[in-house]
Amino acid sequence: MEMGRPFEGFKVLDMTHVLAGPYCGYQLALLGADVMKIEPPDWPDPVRARGPVPSMNDARMGMNYLAQNGNKRAITLNLKSEAGKRILKQLVKDADVVIENYRAGAFPALGLGYDEIKAINPKIVYCSITAFGQAGPWATRTAYDPVIQSMAGIVMKTTAGADHPVMPGAPFIDYATGLNAAFAIASALLHRERSGKGQYIDCAMLDTALTMIGPALVADNYAGPKKPTPREAGLDCYLTKNGYLQLGAYNIKQNNRLWGFLEHPEFCNLESWQDLWDNASKMRSALQEVMLTRTAEEWEEALAAVRVPSSRVRTLEEASMLPQLAERGFLQEIAAEDIPAGVRVPGAGFIFREDGPRLTSPPPRFGQHTETVLKELNYGAESIAQLRRDGVI
Repeated sequence: MEMGRPFEGFKVLDMTHVLAGPYCGYQLALLGADVMKIEPPDWPDPVRARGPVPSMNDARMGMNYLAQNGNKRAITLNLKSEAGKRILKQLVKDADVVIENYRAGAFPALGLGYDEIKAINPKIVYCSITAFGQAGPWATRTAYDPVIQSMAGIVMKTTAGADHPVMPGAPFIDYATGLNAAFAIASALLHRERSGKGQYIDCAMLDTALTMIGPALVADNYAGPKKPTPREAGLDCYLTKNGYLQLGAYNIKQNNRLWGFLEHPEFCNLESWQDLWDNASKMRSALQEVMLTRTAEEWEEALAAVRVPSSRVRTLEEASMLPQLAERGFLQEIAAEDIPAGVRVPGAGFIFREDGPRLTSPPPRFGQHTETVLKELNYGAESIAQLRRDGVI
């Protein structure tokens, strides 16, 4: 029997906004889940209004929103109203997953926490995504990616020595948290298939951030004797004839191949990490001089031929045009009447040989499927009209 994509037949209620939560739901949707995006009727997901095209922002279809909301359906629902709660509880009855990323305690205060939802559907997998988790002195604080990167020490660690801290230019923690949550949900669903039991998942951005800087965290947290080590010269960025080249000669063998290619016999037979550290300053000086003899493109090609990782420092626009991405079909164009041609969004960061992740429908308009979903729940036209008059939808 042909099964299709891994999450086909699974229903996900996605009550999230901004990046981390929607990205989690997007990953499940790419793999076939029926993901229903639920937004308050008076408060659309804020990223709907963010992006470089004002007309798309005005239409609540900003590019920031498009990037992680494909393959979903969208409804509006006022969960502060009793009628809205009743509708959500109807949806929960045959759902598999609930995802929410509001302040800790907000959903239990509405009577929609895990315990209440579990009473309706004992097999539910309920995932709460927050900045700091559900317990602890900061549980009720809110935060966004830059705050978490700063709190986790990432900004100071990655810009040490700069005149002032420099924030990384992308929301890595948001997207890593979304992936972390999606993995947790997939794991909980597998556990449910084996045990028949649902699960509550407490996913915190701060925890995710610190896992992403794990080696440095372990080293900095160790209170015993330590010997500081310099940054290896083979992992630095160098000015070339026409721009910068990032070297990625990480291990001993790669360094030996690099220096053999550069005809520097004094460095091409090193045997240990300590050798790399002891020679880092001399190696860096030699690299700074030799890198100026070729263009970044020339170095990238030449070093690839001897299996030494490197890359010309590219702009994001240049990266999006890489033939490697085209070959893998990573960026997929959204085809929809109300979205301009040429809008391409990332898919998943992996490929299946069969039945893998794919974009099958455009990101939904605000409340696009509200009436359709209510009709599926046997609400008639007049009942739907009354819900609209009452501000429930």
